[in-house]
Amino acid sequence: MADRQDQACENGARTWTFRGFELDPSNFTTAMVHLYRGEIQRANTWRQRLDATTNWAVITVGGALTFVFGEPTNPHFVFLLVLLLVLTFLMIEARRYRYYVLWAYRVHLMETNFLAAMFVPPFRPSADWGSNLAQTLTDPSFPISLWEAVGRRFRRNYFWLMSLLLISWAIKLTVHPSRTASWSTVLDRAAVGSVPGPIIAVAVALIYGSLTALAFAARMSRAHPIVPEFLRRLAGPLMPEPRPKERLATIITQEGKAVADRILEELGRGVTALEGKGMYTGAPRDVLLSAVTDVQIGHLRDIVQEIDPDGFVVVGLTAEVRGGGFRPFEPPS
Repeated sequence: MADRQDQACENGARTWTFRGFELDPSNFTTAMVHLYRGEIQRANTWRQRLDATTNWAVITVGGALTFVFGEPTNPHFVFLLVLLLVLTFLMIEARRYRYYVLWAYRVHLMETNFLAAMFVPPFRPSADWGSNLAQTLTDPSFPISLWEAVGRRFRRNYFWLMSLLLISWAIKLTVHPSRTASWSTVLDRAAVGSVPGPIIAVAVALIYGSLTALAFAARMSRAHPIVPEFLRRLAGPLMPEPRPKERLATIITQEGKAVADRILEELGRGVTALEGKGMYTGAPRDVLLSAVTDVQIGHLRDIVQEIDPDGFVVVGLTAEVRGGGFRPFEPPS
């Protein structure tokens, strides 16, 4: 996409045609500006929704503190009910955060590859930015998993709210209805109905500890590239990886040079050539390897079909592609 745009700008040709309408380079830039403004508006809207959820949690915790400590006879289990409500807010905010990251990812692509490229040599975007942007527009998916979103939001906001709730709960059990220094008495007071206090305390500790571990795992998976493999084995389904968008294309053709040139020129992807031989005919074949994105697969097949109708393409999933334009995206906090 970027190469075609650059070529069109140099030749003064149109860059896009649809039902008689022609989009020249200036109109293309105008369309990109409107798209950027729209994505900025979406990102800001979802960012405000994140703030709204946090405000709900803060107001709820504040109201619980005022009520529970207002009278010694007010029950302590109000803190536990508020804890469940705060967990609900956390899940809602994690879901909203995933949408926010999706819009922020599109804004990030346009800012770093289209706008920032205007200020530094060679004054053109990277070869794959258009493909990445088209991928998230035609087949949108969340850049992060739900559990990673929960961990990130808990680390940023809800860790402090839940810590305040638990400290206040412990103080309530210690001083109301009378002050005590005995742990057994505190645990007895933690009982809710027929559920013993120790079971309640263990359940609360497990919830808090699990969220803390999840927040640590979410942070380490982004900050240290070596750690995610260990975390994936440890956390299992709690930390699923997003569906890979990169593909490894294997092309078997008798016109390897021509196909490779078109891939380099039109897709902006590197190509590695190997020598092969057809085991049935014994004829030599060129085996080309190229890492492409989902949206480039159709164009790649068209190139091979146009140059060598007898050639074929094998597209396989890849666990990860590093370098050569495939760059990770760090979700905003």
